[in-house]
Amino acid sequence: MPDLNGADLINRVLPEEQRQEVLSRALLYPRLKLDDEKVNEVYNVCQGVYSPLEGFQGSTDFRSVVHSGRLSNGQPWTIPIVLDASAAEASPLKEGQTLCLWQGDLPLALMHLDEKYAYDKAGLASGVFGTTDPKHPGVARALAMGDVLLAGKLDLLQDPDDPYSRHKLTPVQTRQLFRQKGWRTVVGFQTRNVPHLGHEYVQKTALSFVDGLFINPVIGKKKAGDFRDEVILDSYVALMEHYYLPERVTMSVLRQEMRYAGPREAIFHAIVRKNFGCTHFIVGRDHAGVGNYYTPYAAQEIFQDYPDLGITPLFFTAFFYCRKCGSVANEKTCPHDGSLRIDFSGTWLRKVLMEKGEPPAELLRPEVADAVRKWEHPLVEEA
Repeated sequence: MPDLNGADLINRVLPEEQRQEVLSRALLYPRLKLDDEKVNEVYNVCQGVYSPLEGFQGSTDFRSVVHSGRLSNGQPWTIPIVLDASAAEASPLKEGQTLCLWQGDLPLALMHLDEKYAYDKAGLASGVFGTTDPKHPGVARALAMGDVLLAGKLDLLQDPDDPYSRHKLTPVQTRQLFRQKGWRTVVGFQTRNVPHLGHEYVQKTALSFVDGLFINPVIGKKKAGDFRDEVILDSYVALMEHYYLPERVTMSVLRQEMRYAGPREAIFHAIVRKNFGCTHFIVGRDHAGVGNYYTPYAAQEIFQDYPDLGITPLFFTAFFYCRKCGSVANEKTCPHDGSLRIDFSGTWLRKVLMEKGEPPAELLRPEVADAVRKWEHPLVEEA
């Protein structure tokens, strides 16, 4: 289980006494501009969110992660964390150089370039996503990556610009918070959706077995049709304000893109929540899935391959509202037939909210519905 004092966390934040000197020389280093998602990756590495990583992965770890779902030293790790570049961008860069990574006009971090290497995009897609179908959003992004990967340790110079900083805590801060609250056991909940009563049912069921609940929404690039980041945050603020004990729940965002890698991403999500200080992690039906690429419980079955993960998964089956029971239930607890059940369909719920309809109270809290409806365009649109 994670050390709540943070001894097991990586810290690649440059000490304050060195920052100003390095920042004054930032223009002297070869310069590489990052998009928002790579900015988030840099921050997550340096603040320990991606412990034990200290930078972008080299070819040995990359190949090991793609083919075996583990680092070359055997530690569980299922998603490559890499920095891609075009051949033209990579050509003038030399191994052994120090680069400065920029967010727009902000010098963000130093990267100590240890290696640059070519890789097999189709092999990456097949190993991580289990398919090379370009209709899969994660595969599409993998196939669009640059042809060269750059590897090396990072040193964060300053925090990136972030409109959601008021909702963001580092792993050091969450562990301190859990300790202050007296939580010895904490369950993490990964989400990229507006919360319906099914989510609330799962969270509160899990909370009945542990001391605290850590809600950790993914804030970053998503596919068209997903809820926008600010809508997810507003809806959770409303839910927590009206339906949760403040001493038993807290929320912090995770700046990270969704990869829709199903089972592989479920393990990755669990590792990240362990780094935040969670002892348990909720894994529901079709966790991090998309379309029909993964079987409904593949993201739970993969945990059998990772007994050394260091965090306890809590598995939940499909749930629904039963009119006869008068409550949220699942197939283990409800004896009634399907005619009495209302399924929690995200597609249907989005349709009702987009049409400004009134979702049934059995499916969505009114305060959550109000938080969504105040946004004129609550969904991610096609690029």
